[in-house]
Amino acid sequence: MFSLPLVINYEDTDAAGVVYYANYLAYMERVRNACLRDAGFPLSRVRDDYRTVFVVTEASLRYRGPAKLDDEISVTLAVSRIRGASMVFQQQVLRDGELLVDGHIRLATLDSDTFSPRRMPEVIRQALDRHRIE
Repeated sequence: MFSLPLVINYEDTDAAGVVYYANYLAYMERVRNACLRDAGFPLSRVRDDYRTVFVVTEASLRYRGPAKLDDEISVTLAVSRIRGASMVFQQQVLRDGELLVDGHIRLATLDSDTFSPRRMPEVIRQALDRHRIE
């Protein structure tokens, strides 16, 4: 499992000081990008060196509790499935161990020039396999 700590900023919240619901998707994207960067594959390298981009094809979130201004949260990811041209992540947002949001995110891999489906480069598959759950 990979984890990224974040602090809730004013810009993340609504008038009540609660995180706006769509921002959880952005937090989950940040942790996916950080995971790849940590493995040596920043998205610019994936695009330029491997001619590959990732697109979200499915996202499902379940909201269990609110994060609020100045909260320190942790956003996690685990890879539940990797196929030829797609992968599925199970992601969570936690505050002090309390589950606030859990999500199921599916991504496809596309050729960066044609935007047609392409197999995920093997080196990236291996890097993500470290975070795989059964």
